[in-house]
Formats: sequence, C-alpha cells, structure tokens
Amino acid sequence: MVHDSRLKLLEEFLDQLAHQRRLSPGTARNYRRAVEQLFALNDGVSLEQLEPQHMRRTVSQLHARGLSGRTIAYVLSGWRGFFNWLVKHRGFPHNPCVGLRAPKSPKALPKALSPDLMARLLEGSTSGPAQLRDKAMFELFYSSGLRLAELMSLDVADSEGMLRQAEVTVTGKGAKTRTVPVGSKARAAIAAWLADRAKLAALEETALFVGARGRRIGPSSVRYALAQWARRLGLPQHVHPHMLRHSFATHLLQSSGDLRAVQEMLGHSSISTTQVYTHLDFQHLAKAYDAAHPRAKRKTPLPVKKP
Repeated sequence: MVHDSRLKLLEEFLDQLAHQRRLSPGTARNYRRAVEQLFALNDGVSLEQLEPQHMRRTVSQLHARGLSGRTIAYVLSGWRGFFNWLVKHRGFPHNPCVGLRAPKSPKALPKALSPDLMARLLEGSTSGPAQLRDKAMFELFYSSGLRLAELMSLDVADSEGMLRQAEVTVTGKGAKTRTVPVGSKARAAIAAWLADRAKLAALEETALFVGARGRRIGPSSVRYALAQWARRLGLPQHVHPHMLRHSFATHLLQSSGDLRAVQEMLGHSSISTTQVYTHLDFQHLAKAYDAAHPRAKRKTPLPVKKP
C-alpha cells in the first residue's frame, strides 16, 4: 500500500509537469527514473519519513555505483522538483533535498598531441586544392590557437593581414575580438591555398575556407577532413579541431611558461580557465622526470629495518 501511494504521487507529479509545464517526454522519463531510484534505495521508508540523511546516503550509493557527479546532479534535480511539488500541493512538511549537493566529478583534462605527433600531422604532403585547404586550416589552428567557429568565420579579406602583418583578428565567445600571431608555416600554407582557392570556391564567395560545394565550409566538414588527414598519416589517436587548439596552448606554455600570454591568445576571459594547461604541463614534466631521474624508476619498496 505504501508503494502504491508513492507511485500514485509520482504519476500525479509527472502528469502536472506534462500538462502545465509542457515537460518533454525525455525529461519526464529521466525524472521518473530518478524518483524511482530514490524509492528503490529507500524501500520501506515512507516519503514523509525521508530526511536529509536518507538523501545523502542515497547519493553515496549512486556515486558508489559509478554515476558521475553530473548525472547525480541531474537526479537531484528530479528529486527536488518532486519534493517541492509535494510541499506545495500535498502538504508535506519539508523538502529533504534542500542543501544537498552532488559530488564533484574530476575535471577531464583536454587532450593534446605531443610536439612530435603535431609535427607529423602538419608535415604531411598535399595533392590538389582540397588538401591545400586542409593543410592551411590545420596550420592556422595550431599556429594561432583558433576555435573552430573562429576559423570558419574568416574571409578572404582577412588573409591580407595574415600574410602582410603575420596576425589575424577574430571574434570569439561573447563577441570579444582578439588579435593573434600567425606563424610562418601557416602563412606559407595559406598562400598556397589562396593560389588554388578559385578551383573550389563559388563565384563571389567571401569565405576564406570553402567546402566541396564552393561555399563557406561547415564544422562537420572540418572535423571529417582532420580525422581523415590524421588517419592517412597513421596517427595513433582520433584528432579533432579543438585538440589542435589544446596542443597550441600546451606547447606554448611548455616553451614560454607565460600563462597570462596563453590566456590572451586563447581569448579566455578568466585565467582560471587557462590554468587547466598548467596541469597538462605538469604531466609533461612528470613523464620527463620518470624517464630521466635515477631514482624515479625504482618500483620495489625500500627495505625496512627490523628493530
């Protein structure tokens, strides 16, 4: 009977969400699953008896099962909504989820190519206008740390500044503009592409980089071209455009140690966003230490002297 009453309340809650808030079917299914998990992990405990300690224990159980902090946060959202509804419409005394937070998930570090793999990627030979375009795009990604949207938005008119002043101005997130350097190899690749661009570009198309139909290239085309390029050169991992931006930032930080300069070139509004690359740099140093330090390779524990 207790179980039936709980399920009935859940159905009423979901029905109100569907009709009054027009919740999507997918979100409704996720909310149902979240609340049913709460029921299952607190079998024998009525809704009125659930206290914050019950909720904390349930969160710990979900975390122990391997659910990420982000997933648990979504589950908590379903619980809070259900209990808020119970307090407002069914006279429940309190919401036991108040103040409850999901465990933090470790932040995944961005993946970067090693300098050797980066050189291997960019030194690949070219044949025909499409490959000249691809090489120019990839060189520019790595040379200037551009985002995919920033590279796609470039026009032919922007190439003049790249070739003459060795710099390019782009508009990034938040409509913020920044000017970044363009290296010599990127400039040479862009010049080679411009010489053959007319073979692919439609008449009066202003975009610097165009796709197979002659119009401004799209994000999926850039991703596909880079993945195919890396596969052709035998790179041992999947390569995507943002990985070239990560590689630019990581290698620049390793060489210069200037976090503020890397922040400005990436266009990050906060230096805390850029600080993730200090972790990548430490990983590089740790590998060098393990490979070179005479004490680093010892795997057996030190002998313990008996008293």
